[in-house]
Amino acid sequence: MNETAIEKTVFLGVPIEAAWGFLTEAKKLEQWFFKTDADFEEGAEYTLYSREEEGAKRCWGEVLEMSAPNRLRQSFTIAPLGGVMTELLWELNAVEGGTRIKLTHTGIEAAGEAAFGLMSALDDGWDKHFAHMREAVAG
Repeated sequence: MNETAIEKTVFLGVPIEAAWGFLTEAKKLEQWFFKTDADFEEGAEYTLYSREEEGAKRCWGEVLEMSAPNRLRQSFTIAPLGGVMTELLWELNAVEGGTRIKLTHTGIEAAGEAAFGLMSALDDGWDKHFAHMREAVAG
């Protein structure tokens, strides 16, 4: 196992197809994560924008793989990573009463000496984003 990987799991009380939409559809991404211009498409680049500062990029990358509704893989970076591109792997599984989503965020170690601080900040950030996802799905 990659010791610098961030792994998170969230359970949502919606069918897997609905949960998939919260990871790939612009209007649903904006409800829990950040605003984007378009739904995700395999092979397409994406940019997610700040809520606080109109037009400011928060994160960006490319959608590397989409296997609806079970697997989404994307490259991912934020300004503090200084150009280092990391990877997000989202794995969705139907469970009794809803959907289990597992996120694995890898590649942070490429940030060098700053990696631990960034990993800690990203770990905390994912916790907050998952809490927002639960609220968005429930709403």
